[in-house]
Amino acid sequence: MKLSPPRYLFLAVLFLLFAPPLFAQSGPPPDLDAYIARSMKVFDVPGVAIAIVKDGKVVLAKGYGVRKLDDPTPVDENTLFGIGSNTKAFTSAALASLVDAGKISWDDKVYERLKGFQMYDPYVSHEMTIRDLLTHRSGMGLGEGDLLFWPHTTYSRDDIIYRLRFMKPDSSFRSHYAYDNLMYIAAGQIIPAVTGKSWEDYIREKILQPLGMNTSNLSTNAFKLGDDFASPHSEVDGKLQVVPFMDLDNAAPAGAINSSVAEMSKWIQLQLNHGKFPGRDDRLFSERQSREMWTAQTLIPIGSEDSPLAVLRPKFSAYALGWGIRDYQGRKLVGHSGGVSGFVTRVMLVPEENLGILIFTNAEQDAAFESILFHVLDSYFGLPPKDWTTPFKAAVDAGELEAEKMMAESGKSRATNSKPSLPPEKYAGTYTDAWYGPITIRHSNGALVFSMDHTPKAVADLQYWQYDTFKAHWRDRTIEDAFLTFTLNPDGTIDHFTMAAVSPLADFSFDYQDLWFKPGPSPAR
Repeated sequence: MKLSPPRYLFLAVLFLLFAPPLFAQSGPPPDLDAYIARSMKVFDVPGVAIAIVKDGKVVLAKGYGVRKLDDPTPVDENTLFGIGSNTKAFTSAALASLVDAGKISWDDKVYERLKGFQMYDPYVSHEMTIRDLLTHRSGMGLGEGDLLFWPHTTYSRDDIIYRLRFMKPDSSFRSHYAYDNLMYIAAGQIIPAVTGKSWEDYIREKILQPLGMNTSNLSTNAFKLGDDFASPHSEVDGKLQVVPFMDLDNAAPAGAINSSVAEMSKWIQLQLNHGKFPGRDDRLFSERQSREMWTAQTLIPIGSEDSPLAVLRPKFSAYALGWGIRDYQGRKLVGHSGGVSGFVTRVMLVPEENLGILIFTNAEQDAAFESILFHVLDSYFGLPPKDWTTPFKAAVDAGELEAEKMMAESGKSRATNSKPSLPPEKYAGTYTDAWYGPITIRHSNGALVFSMDHTPKAVADLQYWQYDTFKAHWRDRTIEDAFLTFTLNPDGTIDHFTMAAVSPLADFSFDYQDLWFKPGPSPAR
């Protein structure tokens, strides 16, 4: 039967939309080396490592660039990078193994497993489950409390968990998504509470050793001279430079693992095997728990704003248990990014294609790994090659331009002829925030010096801004500058001061806005 032209065209369109790609690639993009080199140049990234796992085999594991600026030692597939929040999936998998063993369930109440666990709201304290710890729906604000470990503090994990009870919620419990790290620290502490083994020992014994991840480690303090590791790089005062490693031992379950793409390839093989160790008959967790960890738990809002990357806007986005899930080109993506001072990394799984991709960098440029990721995905999905570097660079430039405009406007509106209400020495003293604890402002030779007592690196010179607002200019320039605004009582004494990041681009872990400092020492615990 002859089809009429309109019906023929309609069926042809349906075929193009829903038929499987005829030219899907079985290997990495042929231009990958050149593409990565361009992305590194555009985004000013010293070193990149990438690995691709397809159908149970590592089809690519390779390094590009250098481990450290001004040092020719190259990155290779065995170079260790800080994987940051990609650690969260390890914590989730460890808990899944305990669920399979019948020692816990996802919906156990946290207070029943973790002695002394308490949130600000008594209802939340009672209802919070292990599942809630992993799904960013606690009611706390974005990154709230991260200053308890970032930059490195003297607080222990138990100290951090204890201070949850002083953190006021930003929203109602389980009402919406707000990324946090402190809940993962609490989740990690359930492991020693249940097994008697530390989070570190359990991760080593149950995951790293069986997978043969023998050079991966759980602390930057494990690095030794001569080891194959990348150095962290950040843009400091407008220039990319090597920065110190950040000690994340007190927040380890949320982001402390250091690994290479070669060894992380074994981890994503295990994930794509739904918990079965590659080349072995035993499992870390069951297929049931694999499905659970990849099932949407908390919806993530999808923006509608116009941007150079609007074409990548997903149709669904959610957080599962240690993983983010979204769609791209009709496939479900299961992945996570990781950011820690000087490193950003990406882990991405495409379960229905039996495909896994790792991209590690030693600079804080998410756009570099994202542009590479979508170039690789397009190749495996049989799509025409697309230059993702250009729109990602345009998005970065637009964000930076907007931030510059906002800061310029702030400077223009500044009352330069204003004066502080009090003499400088009157601002000096000890102040305390309910959850962070004490800070000290010292007056010396007419200048004010601000220090956060439990954060050794956090020492700033207070520069007068306007009225009763000062700018904390940190001596360690890897810390984001902040405004301090003092509020006075009717009698002219200081009632409290608040803080806010100076730059709109400040990392959310500098959660200055959650602090409220009152004069006086910390009460005894």
